[in-house]
Amino acid sequence: MKDILADLNPIQQEAVKHISGPSLIIAGAGSGKTRVLTYKIAYLLMNNVSPNSILALTFTNKAAREMKERIVKIAGKQANKLWMGTFHSIFARILRIEATTIGFTPQFSIYDTTDSLSILRGIFKEMELNDKVYTDREVYNRISMAKNSLMTPAAYKLNPQLTEEDLKSHRPKMSGIYQRYVMKCRTANAMDFDDLLLYTNILFRDYPDILKKYQHWFKYILVDEYQDTNVAQYLIVKRLAEVSKNVTVVGDDAQSIYSFRGAKIENILNFRKDYPNYAEYRLEQNYRSTQTIVNAANSLISKNKKQLKKSCFSEGIVGEKIDVIRAFTDQEEGQLVASSIVDTVYGKQVNSSDIAILYRTNAQSRIFEDALRRRNIAYRIYGGISFYQRAEIKDALAYMRLTVNPQDDESLNRIINYPTRGIGNNTMEKLQAYAIDNSLSLWETINRLSSNKLIAVQLGIKESTAKKIIDFKDLIASFIAKVNTDNAYTFALDIIKLSGMINDLKTNQTPEGISRMENIEELLNGIKEYTKVAETKENGAMIAEYLQNVSLITDMDKDSNKDNDKVTLMTIHSAKGLEFKYVYIVGMEEGLFPGNNSIQSEHSLEEERRLFYVALTRAAFKATISFAQTRYRWGNLSSSRPSRFLRDIDSAYLSADAIKDVLFDEKKCSQSNFSYNNPETKTANRNLKPLQQKQEYRSEEAVETLTLTPGMEVEHARFGRGRVAGIEIEGNETRAKIEFYNEGVKTLILRYAKLSITNAPE
Repeated sequence: MKDILADLNPIQQEAVKHISGPSLIIAGAGSGKTRVLTYKIAYLLMNNVSPNSILALTFTNKAAREMKERIVKIAGKQANKLWMGTFHSIFARILRIEATTIGFTPQFSIYDTTDSLSILRGIFKEMELNDKVYTDREVYNRISMAKNSLMTPAAYKLNPQLTEEDLKSHRPKMSGIYQRYVMKCRTANAMDFDDLLLYTNILFRDYPDILKKYQHWFKYILVDEYQDTNVAQYLIVKRLAEVSKNVTVVGDDAQSIYSFRGAKIENILNFRKDYPNYAEYRLEQNYRSTQTIVNAANSLISKNKKQLKKSCFSEGIVGEKIDVIRAFTDQEEGQLVASSIVDTVYGKQVNSSDIAILYRTNAQSRIFEDALRRRNIAYRIYGGISFYQRAEIKDALAYMRLTVNPQDDESLNRIINYPTRGIGNNTMEKLQAYAIDNSLSLWETINRLSSNKLIAVQLGIKESTAKKIIDFKDLIASFIAKVNTDNAYTFALDIIKLSGMINDLKTNQTPEGISRMENIEELLNGIKEYTKVAETKENGAMIAEYLQNVSLITDMDKDSNKDNDKVTLMTIHSAKGLEFKYVYIVGMEEGLFPGNNSIQSEHSLEEERRLFYVALTRAAFKATISFAQTRYRWGNLSSSRPSRFLRDIDSAYLSADAIKDVLFDEKKCSQSNFSYNNPETKTANRNLKPLQQKQEYRSEEAVETLTLTPGMEVEHARFGRGRVAGIEIEGNETRAKIEFYNEGVKTLILRYAKLSITNAPE
């Protein structure tokens, strides 16, 4: 017994030894919560507690498996008899025992997501619903949300808020679909993942004798990641613990970031109310990160009002201060981050796998994928697919490919009924059969049908459907007419608008729909950048050349290399629970992180801040933050401000250059709310005067109003001093080509460059 406790620090020991009554273990990032949970179960077993009476709930099978293996090593093979696993696996086990009580047999099937989506697609056909409006994934997510809120089809139908939301989404039949879906699962003697929680709650709610049996069966209940529990999970745990009260929950409210999945931070915040006689243990020592990273994260999260107060600390090395990369454009942000990664890998002799780029939305990956490829840096997309493999991106590219190559049957098949045009699978099967019989492509078949209406009659295609096919042909023909005249960006933008894609995406305001819209916007931004670079080459800015370039990129995305030494790219949500030696947190701008929607409520804003906290605490040795002053949005260059969260970090933990990059002009400096707790930092910041104050030539208005001429010496906050080599005017934008003494030649947009004249030529 002493050997077990010797592996733990004093507070961890106290948490492990508390086995009677409720206990709340608040575990900061990197504080060894899994170790405490593991040792507590082993401690119970070594104190002669029956393994059958211990219920341990986790969120992943991997976590449960690893914990059980460690417990077996400590307490022996009796640990194999533990009721230990994910919420879903444990309650599936209970439901098999009690299945007949709720109208199932013990042999019920468990449908995975693919099975559920297939059932829904069948229901759409039966109900003659438009599967472009009632998309399988969105309907599945809607039903999942209802089940995790313990809402049956009858309750869903009577809920006025949900009814109104469905009407706005043009899906008034949702409650009927939900009802039919439940009936089909019951007929098939099957449950989906969400049913495992829903039916367990129904079982315990409606059958008190069964609830009582399990309340006395499980004398000790332990829950990992309690801040991530939803309503259904919370109620099951609460009901089971009503008798013994021996419930231990482990979690960190500062890492509650899954509200979009139904997680309720209130579950951990209200633990004290649910169990008044609770004991509380705070695991505050971080064993992962440097002192600087831990202290910076503390200063950040302290700005949240809704939290369980704790003071995390590290006894590791002080470590490097946090750097901030300020880029002028989002494209330059990718380049600067890639360059920094090269410096880190070769300068510090670290593996690429020790490095992660974390972003708020999946759409941001494109810029960094492109930048890493240009530097020949191997990478992998974690928890997602490559940008160019996303469905909405493939849809848009299919339109473009079909216009360049009308014989591309794969592309035509993909988009002939997207957005929905009423051209169904039966019609397409008839057209494909005709094409095969006559050795034609689908495009040639459609053209023949357009010129000879008897073909539609011959194939059994309705006149109204034939008209829709002809309308589609005319739309594509109008694009083909411009394929060799419009530049790639203008051409792509027309396709996105005129095809109906943009209107289709706008109607879906779910998180998934908004993400797809962001991805299309990012695709257009990339095409805009490509067009500007390629304009100097003959035909280089045309869509055909762009598609060839994209084809090469997507081919390189196919990872046949088994070498795992790659930089990891992932969303911050996917990064939770992981750690890396070096972390780059990118796109830290207002409107992006936090997002515009999150700024509207304090609740959402605090979750965004927790998300940033999670990102920061993934780093063991060094964290670097980046943002862009300008970012393309729907092809237009828009200015961006650094995220308010940067000002939440005490500047004592930022490098001197980082402070300059965050406070990069007088107005933003005066508006910032930095905490200057370090005397040295205070002094340093008093000396940070805006560059314009010391120059003879300056403008109080926009930067482009300065009259720059070749030969002028100018100064830039990041690149230092240099001489103007040339001036270019394009539309409303004025650019200056500047030879910086230390940084080489740069071309800057004057409106955003923040230049100051140091010496005007006579």
